[in-house]
Amino acid sequence: MDPAERIEAASKFLLQSPPGEINDVLNDVRNIISDDDQLQEGVLPALREYNVTQFTTAEVPGHQHQSIISEAARIGSSADEEEGPDRYWDPRSRTSFRFDHLSLETSDPEPVEPSEESEPFRAALEKASLDYLHAHYHDGVVSVFATPNSGDRFTIQIVANKYNPNNFWSGRWRSEYVIDTAAKTVQGKILVNVHYYEQGNVQLSTTYTISTPLPPAIVPSGGASAASKVLALVEAEESRYQTGLTDAYAEMGEKTFKGLRRALPMTRSKIDWDRVMGYKLGAELTNSKGVFGAPA
Repeated sequence: MDPAERIEAASKFLLQSPPGEINDVLNDVRNIISDDDQLQEGVLPALREYNVTQFTTAEVPGHQHQSIISEAARIGSSADEEEGPDRYWDPRSRTSFRFDHLSLETSDPEPVEPSEESEPFRAALEKASLDYLHAHYHDGVVSVFATPNSGDRFTIQIVANKYNPNNFWSGRWRSEYVIDTAAKTVQGKILVNVHYYEQGNVQLSTTYTISTPLPPAIVPSGGASAASKVLALVEAEESRYQTGLTDAYAEMGEKTFKGLRRALPMTRSKIDWDRVMGYKLGAELTNSKGVFGAPA
């Protein structure tokens, strides 16, 4: 396998990394490349794609909160190799910054002035989103963006991570909602990834799409009241999705998994489970008798 093929294989492994485990995967693929400089240069595009699509969070320089790294947060032209691809902004603090996709560190903060036309409603959506986040997520990050050169399109992004390597599981929730006040629609998606790897390797990956109309009264000039109504729609959709997941798990336990089990053992005879302990005790007594002789 030539170096280019190794880089391509390593990149594919990185893009499939479970939540919170990309560093483990990166350390593993180092054995494939055997050249750290070549590895870093070769897999940087894959790391950038992973961080953007997975809503990686970053500390905002000079502020006490995190922001989401995503396409909506990207600033500059993607054709600008020096500035565009690796510079993002946090509307909440009106700060742009460089983001290192390998070290996940931020640097070079600069102030950014938002659009006067869209900022009032964007800020109202942000406040309502933060209230929703604090009420429904144990540990999450939300960012709200206004679409450049548009006064009626806004994007809400939410990400929540839970890593528990001591118990061999990790999970990530991502949701995104594009609010178009001109078309009176909300287009969204919810993505859930869970990895359980104790004595095995089981992953859950789901995508749930949303398309729902906005109430006629919601316009950017509606302020806090209109923003609260938008988040009420988000809450209803996310609650419906979580309820659906719970019902699916219950059905899997009651029907799907039972259907995978053998109805009868190889002997074609049902096991009397009430007597299993008796069978086990008899076997132990037999073994004991064979080793130590008959009991006194």
